[in-house]
Amino acid sequence: MIKIKRTYDAVEKEDGVRFLIDRLWPRGIRKEALKADSWLKDVAPSTELRECFGHDPAKWNEFRRKYFSELKANPDGWRPIVEAARDKTVTLLYSAKDQIHNDAVALREFLTAHSTIAK
Repeated sequence: MIKIKRTYDAVEKEDGVRFLIDRLWPRGIRKEALKADSWLKDVAPSTELRECFGHDPAKWNEFRRKYFSELKANPDGWRPIVEAARDKTVTLLYSAKDQIHNDAVALREFLTAHSTIAK
């Protein structure tokens, strides 16, 4: 099972394996306070794509399409998530304010479409 959660939310036992999936470290959080098991910068959208998207809901579909292309070209970036999710709960950590239009939502959608373990 793959869940998503903001980096600013409290850590819970049910989170399972916690992966930070943002390219940039979240503002105002010390590394030891986040309690992420791993920081997967390579699974994050490219800087160019992230800046172009700018969390504008009007650009969401275009962002997803381009991000999915980046993910297809880089399976090594998301492979640790798939491997961990085979037998554990995984939580993707993101820092965006928008809880509907962000890279974690898109990544979970991509993994669900490309893998039976993400469902």
